[in-house]
Amino acid sequence: MAKDVLCEVNSCKYWAAGNKCSATSIYVVSRSNQPRQSEETDCKTFEPKI
Repeated sequence: MAKDVLCEVNSCKYWAAGNKCSATSIYVVSRSNQPRQSEETDCKTFEPKI
């Protein structure tokens, strides 16, 4: 697994300083049959900060 996962979604509870993801695992799904761009994927690990 990638050592440093970068994320710019600072409204996610897993967002950490330096745009790092602090989740212990990451779940990404496809939003289309054959995704060719990042916009066609979705991070299901996201949880809003409370």
